[in-house]
Amino acid sequence: MNRADALVQELNKTAKGRLTVFLGAAPGVGKTFAMLQRARELLQNGTDVVIGVVETHGRGETARQMEGLPALPMMDIHHQGQILKEFDLEAALNRRPSLILIDELAHSNGPGCLHAQRWQDVESLLKAGIDVYGTLNIQHLESINDQVHQLTGVRVRETVPDTLFDHLRDIRLIDLPPDDLLERLQQGKIYAPHIARQAMTGFFTPVNLKALRDLAIDKAGQLIDQDSRMALSANGRESAPMRKTVLIVLDGSERSEYMLRAGGRLAERRGARWIALCVVSRNAHLDDTHRARLDQWSDLTRRLGGEFEVVHHSDRIHAIFEVARVRQVTAILAERGHEGLIARLCRRTLADQLLHRGRQYEITLIASDDSRPAKSILRANQVPFADWAFAVLCSILAVLTAWAADSLLAFKDLSAIFLIAVLVVATRTGRSAATLAAVTCFLAYNYFFIEPRFTFEISAEQGIITVSGFLVTALMAGGLASRMREQLDALRAANAYGIALEQLTRQLSTATDIHAVLERGARALAQSSGARVWLRVGTLAETQAEFTLSEDPKIRHAASLCESTREECGRFTNTLAGAEWLFMPMPASNSGSEGVAGFCFPASQKSLSNEMATLLKSMTQSIGDAVMRTRLVNELESARVISETEKLRSALLSSVSHDLRSPLAAMVGAAETLDTFQTSLPPEDHAALLDTILQEGQRLDRYIQNLLDMTRLGHNGLALKREWTYVEDLVASAVQRLQRYHPGQTIEVQIEDGLPPLHAHPALIEQALFNVIENAAKFSPIGEALEIRVARQSDKLQIEVTDKGPGIPADERAKVFDMFYTMQRGDRGTQGTGLGLTIVQGIVGSHMGEVTALPGPDGQGTTLRICLPLSVEPNSSSVDYTE
Repeated sequence: MNRADALVQELNKTAKGRLTVFLGAAPGVGKTFAMLQRARELLQNGTDVVIGVVETHGRGETARQMEGLPALPMMDIHHQGQILKEFDLEAALNRRPSLILIDELAHSNGPGCLHAQRWQDVESLLKAGIDVYGTLNIQHLESINDQVHQLTGVRVRETVPDTLFDHLRDIRLIDLPPDDLLERLQQGKIYAPHIARQAMTGFFTPVNLKALRDLAIDKAGQLIDQDSRMALSANGRESAPMRKTVLIVLDGSERSEYMLRAGGRLAERRGARWIALCVVSRNAHLDDTHRARLDQWSDLTRRLGGEFEVVHHSDRIHAIFEVARVRQVTAILAERGHEGLIARLCRRTLADQLLHRGRQYEITLIASDDSRPAKSILRANQVPFADWAFAVLCSILAVLTAWAADSLLAFKDLSAIFLIAVLVVATRTGRSAATLAAVTCFLAYNYFFIEPRFTFEISAEQGIITVSGFLVTALMAGGLASRMREQLDALRAANAYGIALEQLTRQLSTATDIHAVLERGARALAQSSGARVWLRVGTLAETQAEFTLSEDPKIRHAASLCESTREECGRFTNTLAGAEWLFMPMPASNSGSEGVAGFCFPASQKSLSNEMATLLKSMTQSIGDAVMRTRLVNELESARVISETEKLRSALLSSVSHDLRSPLAAMVGAAETLDTFQTSLPPEDHAALLDTILQEGQRLDRYIQNLLDMTRLGHNGLALKREWTYVEDLVASAVQRLQRYHPGQTIEVQIEDGLPPLHAHPALIEQALFNVIENAAKFSPIGEALEIRVARQSDKLQIEVTDKGPGIPADERAKVFDMFYTMQRGDRGTQGTGLGLTIVQGIVGSHMGEVTALPGPDGQGTTLRICLPLSVEPNSSSVDYTE
C-alpha cells in the first residue's frame, strides 16, 4: 500500500467512530468480562460509557462487572407469543455516548428490528461517530467460515463480514488454553450443567478448541501486522509498490462460496483489492433459483470486501482475460477442477488455458477436493430436448427437399440444401444442436444421394472429397452461425440496457424543473423495473402517485433512513428487510445524497437480479444528475435576476439623480433670481423666468407620472376603464399637449375617413400617443415635420408616427422598449429616462395591441407603429365597459 492510500484510510477511520473488538476462540474465554473491565476503567476516567447490550448467560461474575455502568433499556419485540429483548439502535443514536458496549456482534436481530444482524447496528453507530466496544468469537468471521467447517464439522450460520474490521482501532485477543476452558465448562461457569455436557461432546472438544485458538491467534496477528504496515506507509517509512488486484474466477458450482472465502483471505494477506468473476455462457438457461445463487455470491463478495461482476460470453477464457485487462488485474485465482477426458487430452482445461495464455499474470490454482466434475449453473450442461428435436426435424425436411429436387427438377448440387438446413438450426438453437444437424445431414446426404445409394459406402475418390468437404463446411458454418447468434443475443442484452438509459436521458433533457425531472424519471424507472416507483429530493419535491407512502410509518422510516445513511435498505437488503419497498439513495447534489428512490416490486418477485440492480442504480444516478442540472439552472437564473435587479436599481438611481435634480435645479435657480432681483428685472426676463419654472415643473410632473405608470404596469395595478372613443380626438389631444412643450414643431396628421370608434381607455391611449410623438419630436431635426398616419388594417387600427431623424439601428429596435435602456436618441438620450417607450409598450399591450419600431420611408428616420384591435360598437354607446 502506498502512502496516499494509507493516509486516505487513516482519514476515513478518524472521520467516523472507531471499533475495538475483543476476539476469542470460543464462548467462555472472558471476552465480555474483559470488555466490561475496560469500560469501568474508562468510566472512572470521565469517559461517557454506556452499555448497549451485554449477554451475561447467567454468569454471576459477568453480571457483577455491569454494576455501576449506565445501560440503555432494551427494546421489546413481540414474536410468536414471546417477548424478545433486542438492542435499541434508535435510543443509542439519540443518546450519542462517547463509547457504547455491544456484545456478540454476530447475533441475529429479531423481526421488526432496523437491521437483520447486530453488526449492522454497529456500522450505523460508527457512521454516527460513536466508538464501539464489541465481542466476537473467531468462528463467526465470514472469511474463515469454510475453515471452521473443515476443522470442526460445524457450519456456523451467523457470521460477521470482514469489512467491519475496516473501522478497527484495536483488537484485543482474549486467550485461554483449551484445558482451562474445558475446566470452566465442567464447573458450570459457561453453560448450565446439562448444556455443558452436550457441548463437551460436540463443539467443545480439545481438538476443536485448539484449532479455533490457532485461527484466533493467526487472525489477530494478521490484523496487527496489517495495521502496522498501514501506519508505516502513512508515515512514508516504506516503499510504495503498486496496489495489486486479484481476480477470482468462479466456476458456478457449489464450491464457489469456498473459492470466495479462500480468495478473500489471499487478497487480504497481500493487501490487494479483489474481484469475483462469473462468466455465464450465452446458451446457459438461468432460472430463478440460479439467479438467486448469483445474488447470494454477490452478497457474500460484498460482505468479504470484494467486488462482484457477471459477464455473458460464449468464450470463457476470452472473457476472463478481457476483464483482467480492463480491471488491471495482477493475479488470477481459479480452481483446478476435474474436467472431461477430451479437454484434458487436448489441454483445453481451464488451468491449461490460463497458464498458456496468461503468462503476464500470476496464476494461482486451488485443487478441488472432489473427484467428480462439478456441475455449473454458468454453462449449458444440457441441451434442451426441443433443440435436439428441431435439429432432427430440419434434417428430415432437408432429405425430403433434396429428394424432390433430385427427382422432379434434376437438381445436382444437393449439398446446398443440407447446408441451409444446418444454418437454420445453428441460427435458431445452440452449437450442440447445430453439430447434431451437421452430422445428421452428412449421414443422410451420404446414404441417400451419394453413389452407391442406400449405403454408407463411397465408390469414387471424388465422392469422398465431396462428402468430407461437406462435413467440414457444415460444421464450420454451423459453428459460425451459432457464434453470430450468441453475439446477437449479447448485443440485444446490451442494447436493452443502453436503450433504457438513452430513453431516460432523452426524457430528462427536456425537463425544466425538479418536479418534471422526478415525474419523468419515475415513469422511466417504472417502465424498466415493472415496479411502482416513488422519488423524493429532500424537502424540494417528491413524485405524486396513486398510492400514499405515508400510510405506513415503517416505509417512511425506511425512506428517511436510506436518505440519511446513503445506503440501500428495505426489501432485498439486510436493513429493514421486512419492508415492502426497496429504497436506493439518489445523489442530487455535489455534497452528497439528498434524494431517495423507492421501488415496490410485485409480491411474487423473490429477488432482484444484479443486472436489474445495476440498471436501477445507473438510472437513479442519471435522475440525480438531472436534478442537479435543474437546480444549477435555477440558481443561475436567480443570480441573473439578482444581477438584472441590481442593474435596474442602478439605472433608476442614476435616472432619478439626473431627471429630478435637473428640473429642480432650474426651478430653484429661477425662483431665487426672481426673489433676489424682482424689482430690477425687466418684464420680459421676469416672464422668461416664470416660463422656465412652469416648463421644468411640467417636465418634472411628466417624469413622476411615468414612474407611477410604470409601477402600476409592473404590479398589474393599472385598471382599464374602457370607453367608446374616436381616435381623431385622441390624436388631437396628444398633438395639443405636445405643442405646449415644443411650440415650434410642425406635425402633419393624416387620418383615414370613416374609422370606427375605439374601445379603449382614452387617457392611457392619449398618454401612449403623447410619449411616442414626444419621442419623435426629440429626434426630428429643426424645421422637419413629424408625420402621423392613422388607418384601418383589417380588424386593427394602425397608428404610425414618423420622424426625419438619424434612425435606429436594426439590432437596437427591439431594445428601445426595455426599461431604462438609454441611447443617444430621443428619451433614450442624455436627457431621457428610458421609460417613455416602455410605458407605451405596457399600455398598448394591456389593450391586446402591439408596438414596433420600423425604419422610416426611404430608410430615413424611424417609424413607431401602434396596432390596436377594433371591436364592434354596441347599440347603446353610453355604457362604460370596465375590464
